[in-house]
Amino acid sequence: MPEITVPEKTDAGLNTERIARGRSRREVTSRQALATLQPDRRTFDPVAILLASAIDRVRQLLPLKYARMKASPFAFFRGAVSIMAADLANLPNSGLQAQLCGDAHVQNLGSFAAPDGKLIFDFTDFDETIRGPWEWDVKRMAASMILAGRESGHNRATCKSAAQAFVASYCKAMDGFSRQPVLEVARHQVRREHRIEPIHAALLQSERARPLDLLNKLTERNRNGISRFRNQRPNVWRVSGEARQGVLHSLAVYRDNLAPERRHFFDLFQPVDVGFKVVGIGSVGLRDYVVLCEGNGTSDPLFLQIKQETASAYAPYLPGAHTRRHEGQRVAEGQRAIQPLSDLLLGWTTIGEHTFLVRQLNDHKGSIDLQRLRGSGLKSLGLVAGELLARGHARSGDACQIRGYCGSGDKITRAIGAFAEAYADQSEADYTAFLGAIRSGKIKAA
Repeated sequence: MPEITVPEKTDAGLNTERIARGRSRREVTSRQALATLQPDRRTFDPVAILLASAIDRVRQLLPLKYARMKASPFAFFRGAVSIMAADLANLPNSGLQAQLCGDAHVQNLGSFAAPDGKLIFDFTDFDETIRGPWEWDVKRMAASMILAGRESGHNRATCKSAAQAFVASYCKAMDGFSRQPVLEVARHQVRREHRIEPIHAALLQSERARPLDLLNKLTERNRNGISRFRNQRPNVWRVSGEARQGVLHSLAVYRDNLAPERRHFFDLFQPVDVGFKVVGIGSVGLRDYVVLCEGNGTSDPLFLQIKQETASAYAPYLPGAHTRRHEGQRVAEGQRAIQPLSDLLLGWTTIGEHTFLVRQLNDHKGSIDLQRLRGSGLKSLGLVAGELLARGHARSGDACQIRGYCGSGDKITRAIGAFAEAYADQSEADYTAFLGAIRSGKIKAA
């Protein structure tokens, strides 16, 4: 066993040293530099970046992905994380890293059932998670608030104010986390959800949802009384033959990756049928299987989602990121690093040459309705989002160093608020170019 040395400094002294280390990063990248965008210095074609990100996806589904992105500038933004990753990589950053959500945006927040059955509100998708500069997440969420705000009818000033409120909330929460005991930060739960209308609505949606509702929605009984997935193309259909066997065989690999106590619960379920489900916007085109399992009879269903994971959109721009051999494991471990409460059955597996994340297709899921962001809803959501994102970064990074860099938060709030507004404008311009590519036939949308 290696020898452990005990520092002579007090905890307060260590915190002061780490805060100073974070503050010193301003000499490399000033806080005002985080406002920089400079789209005229782009060295890439955004449409080309978007098309390149579709490699290793089911090509027949890509027109559906592009049709969903065509709906609005915010929908385009949701599906174009690869473009923003390329933009962020060209800009100065603080050099302080944390585990990124990677695709932090308004509709990647939602409610779901925690392992203890209680409903919580948090980030819900981690496909792009990776270690990187903390402000990349903050910038993406701030830009998403402006685009979502514009779509829900807010004027430019209100959208920018909401984005700045989000950044200020992040800085305030990070300051608080830097002063708390480490394990207290690790267990921190946000407690204001029910007082905020769009979040309260998502929680009510979760409360009403039941496992049997999902069973009735996705399946039907055959003549032998056995549940089978419905054919509801282009969204859901039944999988058979070799593809079905490949999915079922992958469950053995997944089982081996579970902790022993969670493996026990999984063993009490038996697989019944396999389906394919098209989900989201950014995820469309990825292989996404759903396995229906039964526990204590037909009234005890479990839906396991087996979702293909490819390299994070940020990986090309982060040294050493391509050393990850299993992308499903990257996502599962990244989610656990960010969240205090993750899916009880979260794991990973492999099917053929593709890597997959495994999780419950949650039966208690609630989402953010953009129309509920009218009035004070957008700003209120931003306040909670700031706290949630800060908690994830404090759990996986160094809250003291990030606090040292941010300082009071005023300069960071103004800088990232300005960036977010400029990037929302840039994203709308990219959306226009995307529509032009559809009209010219370069991109095919269903």
